[in-house]
Amino acid sequence: MQAPYNVLFLCTGNSARSIMAEAIFNYRGKPNFIAYSAGSHPTGVVRPEALKQIEMADLPTAGLRSKSWEEFAKPDAPKLDFAFTVCDSAAKEVCPVWPGQPLSAHWGVPDPATVQGTEKEVQRAFNNAFCMLQRRIELFLSLPLKSIDRMTLQKEIDNIGRQ
Repeated sequence: MQAPYNVLFLCTGNSARSIMAEAIFNYRGKPNFIAYSAGSHPTGVVRPEALKQIEMADLPTAGLRSKSWEEFAKPDAPKLDFAFTVCDSAAKEVCPVWPGQPLSAHWGVPDPATVQGTEKEVQRAFNNAFCMLQRRIELFLSLPLKSIDRMTLQKEIDNIGRQ
């Protein structure tokens, strides 16, 4: 594999976790990575709490949108090097067949969009999800991609999802 690498974050609704992961990865991983996000059943709307979390981290929000993973299964879609599911629902669904068979792993993160409570409790849930994603992305970015074999890399990205 050679940079730039294309990374896809998958979730069911593509409204919060996968969107935050896309924003974090595009900022932290440039210029060696290009991140995307998609959902199996996209809501069509990015959660305002997710956008607020991204903005609070001084990351760009331009171009973030809720979209179907079908966009990335088309012949003219970017060739994916990595695909990560970030919620339990998408991890249990049958994913489309991605050309080139990207390395994939499940990095489950509790869904902040399901939290009910005060505004502060909801904000804390989004912050926790953001921090968990950011930590995993930073661990991933520290891997020596150019000098590690595919099988070892697969084990490493699986381990990151357990942290």
